[in-house]
Amino acid sequence: MSKTIIVTGASRGIGAATAKRAGADGWRVCVNYNGSPDKAAEVAAAIEAAGGEAMTFKASQGVEAELIAMYEAVDAKWGAPDAVINNAGIDHEADFSETTWEDYLKVFDVNILGLMISCREALKRMSTERGGKGGSIVNIGSISARTGGLPGDVIYTATKGAVDSFTLGLAKETGPQGVRVNCVRPGIIETDIFTGNDVGLEQVMEMAKTLVPARRIGQPDEIAAMAMFLASDEASYCTGMCYDVSGGR
Repeated sequence: MSKTIIVTGASRGIGAATAKRAGADGWRVCVNYNGSPDKAAEVAAAIEAAGGEAMTFKASQGVEAELIAMYEAVDAKWGAPDAVINNAGIDHEADFSETTWEDYLKVFDVNILGLMISCREALKRMSTERGGKGGSIVNIGSISARTGGLPGDVIYTATKGAVDSFTLGLAKETGPQGVRVNCVRPGIIETDIFTGNDVGLEQVMEMAKTLVPARRIGQPDEIAAMAMFLASDEASYCTGMCYDVSGGR
């Protein structure tokens, strides 16, 4: 019987790669998106073309009501999810002395508060204490929680540090309930988060040649592989851990 997975922020980058990987592995996939319906539809179509089953759902990870609606839609279509990949996130590059209270709220709402809401809704459905059958939650963090991030990324880095500690605390609480919680911390990955920012993808790729022991930038598929391993039964004894996928950085 096919299992069900929700992947947030799945219209592009790491989320899209993870959703496609899940579909190829036989999961029924909820492809969450916020501002890119066409790209989300392309991801779902790719999953279905490969023989999988997919649905798309628009929900901002920064809006509680929309996240709840997404979980309810999955309930109605397939039942409770067996796994959730919390990938959606935003960046805000700025000299910290020029940042505002609104900047902090915007980034924390999506990167940590919304992620916590998603975990809460997953737990309500997965917990064996609530009649669920257990499951796996994978939070996509960042190596910046350890390294301090790139210049101008202080707010983003702070949210990813929060993801680390939240993952550990939640795993300890939910272990007796049959729910595993882990975090994947990507290093420098080739995604469009670098397109149009102050650094730029080409410069980041050059930086990776010296900053990363593997001497290259990472690919979304390499993060997806770890995320789907942790979501699967093959990782049945893995919980409360943060796994770096960073080329040795």
